[in-house]
Amino acid sequence: MPTPGFPPHTLDAEGLPVWIRDLASSIGNHSLHVVRGLEPGRALETLGVLAGSVRPGELPAGRPDELTSLPAAALGADAGEGATLLAGRVGEWTFVYDDSGYTFDGTAEALSGGGRTAVTTVHTINGHADLTYAVDGEEVETIVPEDFDPAEDLPHLPADLRTAFEAAGVAEWDDLEPGRPDTLVGMRAACALAGLALTLDDVRRLPLLLARRAEGD
Repeated sequence: MPTPGFPPHTLDAEGLPVWIRDLASSIGNHSLHVVRGLEPGRALETLGVLAGSVRPGELPAGRPDELTSLPAAALGADAGEGATLLAGRVGEWTFVYDDSGYTFDGTAEALSGGGRTAVTTVHTINGHADLTYAVDGEEVETIVPEDFDPAEDLPHLPADLRTAFEAAGVAEWDDLEPGRPDTLVGMRAACALAGLALTLDDVRRLPLLLARRAEGD
């Protein structure tokens, strides 16, 4: 499957951007937000992180165990205590990686308020995935990869989102194993939209913010 938005070595064998793979724990529940024109600290506040938990941070060389994400290891947080959020900025776009996927419902709309564009995408251990694209506080498009047919659906997407999906390398139905949809396309499309064809070393070189989000908040 061609992925024109991703140079060699920026996707793993399953089609997940390698920087996300290398940040994630083995649990496999996580979400990614990208928003244009909003500073990382403000994005974290919008996502409802715990008061006083935002701080600059560096990612450690490794993690204590497979159940702990690299951002959680950076904060010394235990798996299961909530979510750790990692935020940074590349060009005009801020990204926020949520290592537990707690931040999802309504977040693209909230991040996009004030005339901005934002995308939120989630992927879980059981293969559930979707992507929400919002502009100026309003949901414009929600895509569920299991139901997404590129030939039918791509022409009807907003132009920038369509370009992002094309750069992400949307698998045609005939390319997929029976019963196995391309559930990682949302993660790729969000990265393509925001210019995040990165490696973990690229992320380490960015000014980063870390924060905590309580479960259920």
